Amino acid sequence: SFRNKAAGPLFADGDGPKDGTTITSARKEIGYDEKSGRFFETDIDSEDCIPDDEYCVVDNETGDLVRLTLEEKERIFLDALQSYYVSGRQLLNDAEFDLLKEDLAWNGSSMVNMNRQETQYLAAVQAYLKGKPILSDSEFDKLKADLKEEGSPFASSKEPKCYIDTGICTVTYEPDNFRNNLLYLPVGAILSIVWLGFGFEVIEPVIRLNPIILAALGAPLIYNGSISLTDQFIFPNNKIVYGPCPSCEAETRVYFGDVLGVEGFGDVASIKCTKCKAAINVQRKTLRASTLPKDE
Repeated sequence: SFRNKAAGPLFADGDGPKDGTTITSARKEIGYDEKSGRFFETDIDSEDCIPDDEYCVVDNETGDLVRLTLEEKERIFLDALQSYYVSGRQLLNDAEFDLLKEDLAWNGSSMVNMNRQETQYLAAVQAYLKGKPILSDSEFDKLKADLKEEGSPFASSKEPKCYIDTGICTVTYEPDNFRNNLLYLPVGAILSIVWLGFGFEVIEPVIRLNPIILAALGAPLIYNGSISLTDQFIFPNNKIVYGPCPSCEAETRVYFGDVLGVEGFGDVASIKCTKCKAAINVQRKTLRASTLPKDE
């Protein structure tokens, strides 16, 4: 029977690979031993980059190939696309770009799959720089806003970029939803205490209720009251955003809106980085943060 047959070499004589043949994958190298007819793992290091199967970069100091993380590869891919469409410069040759794109696809990156709006956005930028715009200003602004809401990396940059000719550095900030929600906590806590006091003083003598049930009954009133009072009287037009300083990458936060009637930042916030002291302008609508030109 099949189970009683002795285990022999994987290949018949003359049909298999030659002794010492190796097969390389993205993470391991497998060698073939002709005597045993078996494959085995070689001692290739997990940090070694295999240029035939993945995109690698060369270390300028040692000349060795360096393996990149997925995030680093996505950044290079995005920079290559934006450089080609925006400035017409080709950062990677066709073979390198194809290898990088294939590597990202095999690693499950969504960066290589542009949707229709992202393709239209890059084409619109390229056409505008050529002096032949294909979209009106309002259409382009709406397209860019839609892409930002979807979190598209093509319409926003979370890492600072600097322009040599003007000296301006830019980056796109993100909404700080956690801290923004904390603004409603003080009023919510006060309303919760008032509701529980009202329940024990007024409702409790009439009908006995479990405190948890009493709190659940008042939750809609407390929630709506917290939002209404905070947005109208405590922190009107509130919005908190955060991101790296365009100049030194130190984490920076900006509050838009008023505080108890004291006027704060409106459409544009002008702040200074606490680390490098660079002047930064942050747009409330687009969340674009930029330093001032060199001559300012």
